[in-house]
Amino acid sequence: MLESFLSYVVWDPNQAVFAGFERLRWYSLLFALGFIISQQFMVYFFRKEGQDETLVDKLTIYMVLATIIGARLGHVLFYEPEKYLSDPIEILKVWEGGLASHGAAIAILFALWLYSKRTPGQSYLWVVDRIVIVTAMTGALIRFGNLMNSEIGGKDTGTDSGYVYARDAEEILETLKVPFEYIEAYKPEDRAGELQGNGIVPVNFDIKISKGNFSKEDLGSILERDIKYALTQFRSSKEYLAEPVESPLNFEITEQPDGYLVTVKTFGRAKYPTQIYESVSYFLIFLILLGLWAKYKSRLPDGLLLGLFLILVFGMRFVWEFLKEAQVDFEESMQFNMGQILSVPLVLIGIVLVGMALKKGIKPEKV
Repeated sequence: MLESFLSYVVWDPNQAVFAGFERLRWYSLLFALGFIISQQFMVYFFRKEGQDETLVDKLTIYMVLATIIGARLGHVLFYEPEKYLSDPIEILKVWEGGLASHGAAIAILFALWLYSKRTPGQSYLWVVDRIVIVTAMTGALIRFGNLMNSEIGGKDTGTDSGYVYARDAEEILETLKVPFEYIEAYKPEDRAGELQGNGIVPVNFDIKISKGNFSKEDLGSILERDIKYALTQFRSSKEYLAEPVESPLNFEITEQPDGYLVTVKTFGRAKYPTQIYESVSYFLIFLILLGLWAKYKSRLPDGLLLGLFLILVFGMRFVWEFLKEAQVDFEESMQFNMGQILSVPLVLIGIVLVGMALKKGIKPEKV
């Protein structure tokens, strides 16, 4: 029983990199780092293959614009066209979320075609074969950013292993009409006996509240009503938590010299941390592609790395989608979700590219 109890994680990281400086968030930092590191890798690739390194700056501009615009338009067109087309100004609000990797992939391929058309001496497939190496690495960083945002998570595991995403519930509790100082979710070490092996696992919330003019009794009646509502009536609460609707709220209030410490004892749903699965997958794909380039460099047949990238990245995406929650309502009734449907043609294109590249074979070494 104890081993099972220790196998789940209550996940509620601060989205800000530095406490008190909310503008710098993990997702934004990791997204930007992906492009910065990618640029340095591309400089290295260009240098090793005798290309003009100064062209990397131009290439980076194409990549950044294609990624942001393509990912946003991909989400708009593939997932929520009615919402955004009825109010087009919403499309510009990238900071509110809503990015699709399939849209980014298509836009990047198109942008690189434009780049190669305007850059003599670099064929389209040569450029794309190098770009996909760093794209896999950037994808790994972005998925880790999704984890820090507690978004794009997995389905219920049905076991007492997995991640309980508590951040949304904390943000809801922060709206309580009481002067709180902090809210913290955690796995309680004294509630192992409440596990049933069904993925509904104990979670506690500690809420520090300033004393103000509240008596302990008044505070108790207010919190019992408001916290119960917050943990049972919001969509995200129902998705990530399992607070019993009918039973009274299980909580304790401890009076302290400077306020009250409220401990709420509830339950969460253990879910697959699919962000981690995808991030690790993409990083391994990055290492595979980088290893092939390091061994053969310009001897690689054009299109081989692009083909492998499409097969591996979107093949793994197809697999992991089986474990992920539906991103939009219409996916709930689909046998295969939108991410899987969009992955299939990209995998097929990858197979064709690899087949064509293998027919050409490794280029002979230059004498």
